Amino acid sequence: MNIAKNMLFKKEIIEPSDELVKETFWQDVFKSLRKDRMAMAGGTIIALFILVAIFAPYLAPYNPYEVSLDLQFQKPSMEYWLGTDMFGRDVLSRIIYGSRISLLIGIVPSLITMLIGIIFGIIAGYFGRKTDFIIMTVSDMVLSFPSLLLAMVVMYTLGASLLNIFIALSIVGWAGTARVVRAQTLSLKNKEFVESARAIGVKPSIIMIRHILPNCIPQLLVLFTLEIPGSILSEASLSFLGVGAQPPASSWGLMVSNGKEFLFNAPWVAISPGIAILVIVLAFNFLGDGLRDALDPYLKQ
Repeated sequence: MNIAKNMLFKKEIIEPSDELVKETFWQDVFKSLRKDRMAMAGGTIIALFILVAIFAPYLAPYNPYEVSLDLQFQKPSMEYWLGTDMFGRDVLSRIIYGSRISLLIGIVPSLITMLIGIIFGIIAGYFGRKTDFIIMTVSDMVLSFPSLLLAMVVMYTLGASLLNIFIALSIVGWAGTARVVRAQTLSLKNKEFVESARAIGVKPSIIMIRHILPNCIPQLLVLFTLEIPGSILSEASLSFLGVGAQPPASSWGLMVSNGKEFLFNAPWVAISPGIAILVIVLAFNFLGDGLRDALDPYLKQ
């Protein structure tokens, strides 16, 4: 009797619950992130930008859309910290409100891109053969076009608006995500736990959602954090070329585009939003690199 109890006790120690294993894994990830100063700095900066975007009406010192021709090109001062633009609008207030557009355009198309890429990638990898061939051929066609050029074609076709920017960036970005998910699915679909689920008659859709997709989450998290700065830069480029956000929106890319004509007379009009774009893109890249190092077992010391 005592021997049986001891064996049961040892078994409980050797085989911890799945919940405990998952908790330990994510605790290890957060511990690795806390040790990465660049990743923590990037996460802090992103959190600050999100707070600025949420509380923009309370943080902006002036109305970002109010035109005052008497205040054109005011130099940075205690009253106007980043000066004013060609219409007398406060540049700092426009940057604060512009964070809403830039973060929205960075996050929403990235989410749509991830969703489309996950669906096509996991279907292509799991079923293979003709399904894989068709999806990957379409993916190759999308990837063969320069992303900015393809986005411009979509914008010229649909028209310049915030909704169309979401559509354009989603069409451009899904193929890369699909390839990553397909590769992960190919490596997982022949594992023992997937074969066991298939053997007992579990539907393919359930296997893909419950067994394969959760194992792709670490790679998808890294890909998502690196996809957002790409979307922000694409929006800034489209706005700079005149097919992105339209006036009087306070998009950072549009601000740079409007200020480029006055770069020598009033450089703060274009440089200030340019620095904002640089900072937020670097922050997401630092966080993405930190997540990659924390989630990849081969990169851990």
